[in-house]
Amino acid sequence: MVVERIAVIGTGYVGLVSGTTFAELGHSVICADLDEAKIAMLQRAEIPIYEPGLQELVTSNVQKNRLAFTSDIGEAIRSSDILLIAVGTPTLESGDVDMKYVHHVIATIVSHTTSAKVIVIKSTVPVGTGRRVEQELRTALPHIQIDVVSNPEFLREGSAIHDTFHPDRIVIGAEQAEAGKRIAALQSALPGELLLTDRESAELIKYASNAFLAAKISFINEMAHVCEKVGADVGLVAKGMGLDKRIGPHFLNAGIGYGGSCFPKDTRAQLKIAQNVDYDFKILSAVIEVNQLQRERFVDKIKDTLGGKLHGKRIAVLGLAFKPNTDDLRDAPALDVIHALQSLGAEIHAYDPAALHHASKLLRDVQMYDDLYDAAYDADAIVIATEWETIRQMNAERIRSLMRYPVIIDGRNMFRPDEMSRLGFTYVSVGRAAAIHMEAAI
Repeated sequence: MVVERIAVIGTGYVGLVSGTTFAELGHSVICADLDEAKIAMLQRAEIPIYEPGLQELVTSNVQKNRLAFTSDIGEAIRSSDILLIAVGTPTLESGDVDMKYVHHVIATIVSHTTSAKVIVIKSTVPVGTGRRVEQELRTALPHIQIDVVSNPEFLREGSAIHDTFHPDRIVIGAEQAEAGKRIAALQSALPGELLLTDRESAELIKYASNAFLAAKISFINEMAHVCEKVGADVGLVAKGMGLDKRIGPHFLNAGIGYGGSCFPKDTRAQLKIAQNVDYDFKILSAVIEVNQLQRERFVDKIKDTLGGKLHGKRIAVLGLAFKPNTDDLRDAPALDVIHALQSLGAEIHAYDPAALHHASKLLRDVQMYDDLYDAAYDADAIVIATEWETIRQMNAERIRSLMRYPVIIDGRNMFRPDEMSRLGFTYVSVGRAAAIHMEAAI
């Protein structure tokens, strides 16, 4: 195996996980970031994000001298042959992708490059970015061989380590065959089908994948409302749909909608990409609208369950992160739900095993707990917003004894309605008939 010298620019989820992966595969990796505080943490082997399994891999590869961290991006560029760009690409108010961090990296590369480089774009960027970046670099550095390759990531927060070492596919978009093969060789030890494409197709694959998965989520949430009106069970409907191999069971879990750093951003960006080429992407517009409506409908469900008035009600919200096994609160449905409940006069007590530090900066007048039983004490109702395993494994009898009224409104359909009724709860979920326990009525 050829050991490559790799600089990863950006130490967020994508950069830190990707850099650690390449180190684990035997390459020499230096991860660079302008955030000196974050780099200092990493140099102390402290991980700034919550991602199961990452701490152990970082520590192991640092000890083996295959992984290092620096805030001197110029030195990282000069000492490496392959530069992996993994900076953030947030969405602007206009819906366009904010490319300022990518542009800053490119300017830094121009200032510090004195030898041939292969630039790998991991950041999710608009179609055509790779071509424009390559033209810019070759114009600025005419006597240096520069190749730009698109290598989109498909990591899921909370299972990024597993996804990295067990990918469904590895997509590499390159105009120069040798550059594409070189980046493929970096990942040759990983399973998953290798797909070599042009750059534009590779860039679009990431957006198209996330947009389609978001569409599945919004579709099943729309079906959930139909189920409630006709007396069907959305869980059984989804199971029946998923048994069709053309559809599959994944992303057919009804709930309060998607959130996080990818789906909301990428669906809006894909919609804007279509608008920029004068195409009205009607399905995607509906997907985004439905996802927002789902949060509002869930608040209405809470309000209806509690008799139409929330003023003075103490509500325990279990789960704040947009999904389990992460501390990421970006576009988390729980935040919108909490803000709406507070606007209606509710008192919020919140539990999350990982995201409280971040939540304390985003939420006002919310009592926060790292113990779900403390959060549930004297509550008029529990609202489940994130399907953490600690919630699934909670002692229902203990929870019932702590609450003022044993009412659960479940936005993730974690439990069986008949079982929760048997345990003495009024239990309301999404797309299924409510289980009303008379003794639990408010």
